Amino acid sequence: MNTYDIEYTDTFGGEANYCWVRRYSLTVPESISDLAVVRRAKALAGLTGVKCKKQEYGNLIALYPYGSCTVLFITLSEA
Repeated sequence: MNTYDIEYTDTFGGEANYCWVRRYSLTVPESISDLAVVRRAKALAGLTGVKCKKQEYGNLIALYPYGSCTVLFITLSEA
């Protein structure tokens, strides 16, 4: 099982601002695809059906919803 830490926060100037933040934890089987992880993370944050710009940085996926000054970080937990 893999555990992902999810952070949904606001942005300022395109960078994470953390004026407010919502944190979630997601546990999924190891065999699950990145697409399935993204879909489950978006559902936790209430972003189902919202189109996003995706950026990947190793164990981190950043989603920037279009038309919103927010970012959703999906990070594979080390523990």
